[in-house]
Amino acid sequence: MHSSSNIYNKIWSKAFLSSLFIIQNKWHQHAVLVHTLRVTYYCIKARAFRMVSAGLLHDVGKPFTAFKKDIEDDEFGEWSFTDHEERSYQIIKSWPFISEYTKHLVRYHYLIRDIKKSKKENPERYAQKSAIWETLDEKMHEDLHRFLSYDDAGKGEKRRQ
Repeated sequence: MHSSSNIYNKIWSKAFLSSLFIIQNKWHQHAVLVHTLRVTYYCIKARAFRMVSAGLLHDVGKPFTAFKKDIEDDEFGEWSFTDHEERSYQIIKSWPFISEYTKHLVRYHYLIRDIKKSKKENPERYAQKSAIWETLDEKMHEDLHRFLSYDDAGKGEKRRQ
């Protein structure tokens, strides 16, 4: 399995530019840039102003982690982004003008989905992600659920099944 620690696309690479401007994968109607703007829009629309900066930054690391995971990615010209949220967090973690709250939303915005997915596919990852979930307080749990709904809305309609 790939992780963001061993993939580092250059800004002018095909993977970086294609995922940023053209296509992500079957779960996203839009590339990273438009998806990011849509997520931010849904935060503003819901008057979740505290989440706006997370909306703008939650996928900042995605183009750096884009890779072809399988034949399906290759066939459809799509990308996978394993652990993109950790890369996004690593990019912003030392920025003094970003709140710890925003850094947590960015770092853990995929945690709920990762727990559900890994429960079926990878018991070791499930245990690791569940342990992280347990370290977060109830308010962060609620906010992660809420942010996930904006992230999902930002994906648009699924392109293919």
